Amino acid sequence: MLTGNVGEWSEIYTLLKLLGDGKLVPGNENIERIKDVFYPIVKILRTESNGTFEYCVNQDIVISSEGKELLRIPMATFKERATFLLEKIKANSDRTFAVPEIEEFMNDIKCISLKAGSGTKSDINIVIHDLRTNQTPLLGFSIKSQIGNPSTLLNAGKTTNFIYKINDVNLTDHEIDTINSINSKNKIKDRISALIEKGGKFNFIGTEQKIFSNNLTLIDSLLPEIIGEITFAFYTGKNSTMKSLVESIQEKNPLKFDTSNDHKFYSYKIKRFLTDIALGMMPSKVWTGEYDATGGYLIVKEDGEVLCYHIYNRNEFESYLLNNTKLDTASSTRHEFGTVYKDNNELYFKLNLQIRFIK
Repeated sequence: MLTGNVGEWSEIYTLLKLLGDGKLVPGNENIERIKDVFYPIVKILRTESNGTFEYCVNQDIVISSEGKELLRIPMATFKERATFLLEKIKANSDRTFAVPEIEEFMNDIKCISLKAGSGTKSDINIVIHDLRTNQTPLLGFSIKSQIGNPSTLLNAGKTTNFIYKINDVNLTDHEIDTINSINSKNKIKDRISALIEKGGKFNFIGTEQKIFSNNLTLIDSLLPEIIGEITFAFYTGKNSTMKSLVESIQEKNPLKFDTSNDHKFYSYKIKRFLTDIALGMMPSKVWTGEYDATGGYLIVKEDGEVLCYHIYNRNEFESYLLNNTKLDTASSTRHEFGTVYKDNNELYFKLNLQIRFIK
């Protein structure tokens, strides 16, 4: 029996919902439907262990493989199954669960797995009819569900640790142990405060993993420093949303950009960063700039509406990412950050970057 979490079942829900509707509906930066705009779906492609299957929208849904028609099912059936699955997802939003009725339908339509492979950001591949260009491109979309716990945009790992050198202070081993033993609710913030109270000054020197640093530099040569500043601001201040952190750093302008003409250097560069993460860049893999999710994002809202953020509408997509993400604190033990350590008699401190969608 298939079991999965909210995110995994949301991928199946999206498949059923889109085939029931026959179209993609775009959203704006506030996760609201853009009225009177839609992209007709020509077909959805899905690769399973037993072959590649096409789900063509043609009054009925025509399921075929290797050019051979296998069966036809009314679109209304997909809509009904989607509605049923949505209620099951809402009722089980905090755990893994099975939906035998949907699994039986999945088997009927040659869909035997819940989730796309983890090596790509693309969860579903759709051929749309672009009414503006009259073309039918094949586009890969990443699916994010707002049902249940907020999903992550950038997962935490040792690969996303940022290293800061602590200058202007000398600490004994006992003082280091005392600071590292602080175990309050906001222990990392309090450890940093204790170091600053002793006169310590934090200077970003690089990421723990060179691949991530080079990926950031590929996007923008100053991006490692900018993300380093934003990460430090998150752990030392009250702001957690990406938008508020960018506004704060824009005002401080630590990189000394020429802002005499009100250029939005920081927000522009962060939007590019978020977009590249969303569509393909991973910290542990060399980033070539080629998008996996060539279409954009599909957002499953709590009410079951599926909104499309198409990279054709890049401004809306970038603004959506900036307005709807926040930094979050991952496990400092698991990812080995948040403590003072010595290297060649110099003091250092690591902070971790994790980016999550706002509920």
